[in-house]
Amino acid sequence: MIDRARLEAIVREAGRIALARWPGHGHALESWEKKPGDPVSEADMAVDAFLKRELGALLPSAGWLSEETIDAPHRLEGGLLWLVDPVDGTRDFIRGRPGWAVSVALINTGRPLIGMLAAPARDEFWLAEAGKGAWRNEARLIASTRQELSGARVPAEALPKMEIELTRVDQPNSIALRMAMVAADEADMVATLRWGYEWDIGAAALIAREAGAAVTDVFGQPLNFNKRDPRAFGVLATSPGIHGAAVAWLASRAKDLAG
Repeated sequence: MIDRARLEAIVREAGRIALARWPGHGHALESWEKKPGDPVSEADMAVDAFLKRELGALLPSAGWLSEETIDAPHRLEGGLLWLVDPVDGTRDFIRGRPGWAVSVALINTGRPLIGMLAAPARDEFWLAEAGKGAWRNEARLIASTRQELSGARVPAEALPKMEIELTRVDQPNSIALRMAMVAADEADMVATLRWGYEWDIGAAALIAREAGAAVTDVFGQPLNFNKRDPRAFGVLATSPGIHGAAVAWLASRAKDLAG
């Protein structure tokens, strides 16, 4: 259906476009806030324009949903969709930190078929195909197999005192890279308790799932993509052995926060 090698070349090039503007290499960067607390940069816009052009040419029948493009309802008319976050982890990008990635997923009737993350500041390229597995830099990924929630590794800047003891590991700003850490057995759990968007998690959800992780919303329900409202409350990616315990542990606060 699609030339995967061509798709990979496009996503890698998108990563290079972003890297050429990354302040971590000393480049000057123009950035601003779309709304208070929601930063964007010229790199986001350049990558978005490049991907919209190239992915549209690669598969013209697919719709388009991206963080940096005004949503168009005709994306709902077909089964195929390009789901894109041009720079996931913009705060790290603007600050010259490497915790960002270009995220691209191809969705078919609500489910990811292919997911790719280009993280050139980390020398990483992640990809997954539905039913075929997940890789980072050509290495096959096998997700965390942890069986106990207590002591689970969680990417975080800091961990508050809670009724369950967790183990902090380094946290990239990109939620996609944090989920990919579960796929690579570098974390055991990633959970968000807030409203987010499909483009943040589409590619990473497939990467984690194909590596063997359990990936749902924070209530334990399956993730669906290309919805009329592209928001979702919470995502949960864990080793399969702790997923049920994590859902139960998070349930009450998730319900309170989701309203």
